Amino acid sequence: MGHPGFLLLLFLLPVAAAQTPPGSCSGCGPLSLPLLAGLVAADAVMSLVMVGVVFACARSAHRRSPQDGTVYINMPGRG
Repeated sequence: MGHPGFLLLLFLLPVAAAQTPPGSCSGCGPLSLPLLAGLVAADAVMSLVMVGVVFACARSAHRRSPQDGTVYINMPGRG
């Protein structure tokens, strides 16, 4: 399904989140650099995964031929 580095990143995100010091306002101060880097990397990876899934779904839908043999003149890729 995913690259082993991607799974490792997902498992390490809670560890990075646990690095924030507990207190009355836990998490309202500036983020630590490793936590910020992990969040940015996770966001970039998830964005690429979503783009890849959309691309794969659109590509497979485009390759499917009509089931009933109908030719759709005004629909690109359907005739």
